[in-house]
Amino acid sequence: MSGEHKGAPIRNIAIIAHVDHGKTTLVDALLSQSGIFRDGEAVPTCVMDSNDLERERGITILSKNTAVDYNGIRINIVDTPGHADFGGEVERVLGMVDGCLLIVDANEGPMPQTRFVLKKALEKGLRPIVFVNKIDRARVDPEQAVDKVLDLFLELGADDDQCDFTYLFGSGMGGYAKPTMATESDNMKPLFDAILRHVPAPIGDPEKPLQMQVTTLDYSDFLGRIMIGRIHNGTIRNGQTAALIRDDGSIKRGRISKLLGFKGLARVEIEEARAGDLVAVSGFDEVNIGETIACPDHPEALPLIKVDEPTLQMTFVVNDSPFAGKEGKFVTSRQLRDRLQRELLTNVALRVEDTDSPDRFSVSGRGELHLGILIETMRREGYEFQVSQPQVIFRTIDGTPSEPFEMLVMDVPEESVGGCIEKLGVRKGEMQNMETTSDNRTLLEFVVPSRGLIGFRGEFIRATRGEGIMSHSFLDYRRMQGDLDARRNGVLISFEEGTATFYALKGSEDRGQFFISPGTKVYKGMIVGEHNRPPDLELNVCKTKQVTNIRSAGAEVLDTLQAPMQMTLERALEYIGPDEMLEVTPESIRLRKLPAKKVAKR
Repeated sequence: MSGEHKGAPIRNIAIIAHVDHGKTTLVDALLSQSGIFRDGEAVPTCVMDSNDLERERGITILSKNTAVDYNGIRINIVDTPGHADFGGEVERVLGMVDGCLLIVDANEGPMPQTRFVLKKALEKGLRPIVFVNKIDRARVDPEQAVDKVLDLFLELGADDDQCDFTYLFGSGMGGYAKPTMATESDNMKPLFDAILRHVPAPIGDPEKPLQMQVTTLDYSDFLGRIMIGRIHNGTIRNGQTAALIRDDGSIKRGRISKLLGFKGLARVEIEEARAGDLVAVSGFDEVNIGETIACPDHPEALPLIKVDEPTLQMTFVVNDSPFAGKEGKFVTSRQLRDRLQRELLTNVALRVEDTDSPDRFSVSGRGELHLGILIETMRREGYEFQVSQPQVIFRTIDGTPSEPFEMLVMDVPEESVGGCIEKLGVRKGEMQNMETTSDNRTLLEFVVPSRGLIGFRGEFIRATRGEGIMSHSFLDYRRMQGDLDARRNGVLISFEEGTATFYALKGSEDRGQFFISPGTKVYKGMIVGEHNRPPDLELNVCKTKQVTNIRSAGAEVLDTLQAPMQMTLERALEYIGPDEMLEVTPESIRLRKLPAKKVAKR
């Protein structure tokens, strides 16, 4: 195995795509056709989406790498997240590769999150290969998708060399690629050949002193901290002494206790690796992303990786509701703080700061999805805590107060267009483009302040009757837009502790829509639904029917309740107001009103 690493020619490539354009499925096809699975071995699907959250949501959150051998050349494939919220992952990964494969849906063309990652790739000077995926679907126009990609390249300022890109058509699910629509193909060979032809071999001199940049961190109970990165120069050997150059310039000496290479989905032990290869090493305990592992005799640091600053901030608070400590395993401020500090070790785009209160922590991230994934992960690990409404982080740029803006793309039915434009007008959105597609749907492009999008998804679903699709990604910081009219109907609040009854919910059904069903345990101050009108309203949802021995006239009639609105974590984060908190436990998600002003009592 070490010989294979030692002299084998290498290609390093990143895969870029919008969410759900088939990136992980395409990697499945490349792996199964490269011969890394032996005959009869079970071939998993979505192999690159390795954690439960990724498989459930069908998105890539953490960048991961795999390696395949084709015609004696080793191809390292790095899967990147499509969401701009995980831009911290994307920016590091692009420093490890020499080319990129851009996947676009033959029907949708490039979408907002494609734009984000592609912009980063073009800035790094990478030459993309474009793969038009899902050509086996109905009503697709692959040639038009290629034209849209070229328009996007020009818009993002690509140079002439980058605009003269190679493109292929195919289907990741079908497992084939072809250079033109007229060509017949039943395998991925044309794509493999295009990668070998158009992705340059890595630049690096194996004879120079060692330089390896840490781009991803992992942890193993047996090996401790594992550093994954690319060897820029030199050769690294298992068991050798090395120097870690910290981000503050200090140097720590240590020994490479384990050197691992990638083969298919597995990490395999190797004896040495040369410049250009991607490897995982262990031997240093305290490491930050972007630091350099170098030759101890001639330590030279590589430039540190710059990651975009966070745009959204939330407060994480120890749970102090009446139901605190009943469902979670980790509930104290010390446990919450330790978990957030541990997340900082691998999540570079995250910031955690202490506040003037020992049980409140200010957590900043790249967007609602970025922070939502952290909350969901902690919740599954047994943590119980509360979070506040997400707040946008403002900055002063050249003396001007500025706020983050996002590019929003919506695909809506024709009859909902007016309502969507009106709602975004109130939220200070500016329309950039509007086009009607063949199936009576309209594509709308807007530039909107990030705070205008907080809580917008619920309104959008109602405006399009659930038929609309929206996606947005961070664009840049611009001059502040003034106050937004972010009015929302009031909420229904429980004013006593107990169990919600069918009788009480049925009697109050005309007041609004409930978030709970009969049998749900509630406490004083817990939000149980949305009011029909702007003020908040306190209700008794635990009221029981007075039992008498007189038979009522409607005894034989079967009463039904409206289905409650299911509060998922994302919906709850968008819904909560400034004087409300979201209580997160391993079993429940509850909204509660902070005890402040008196509200109207029914």
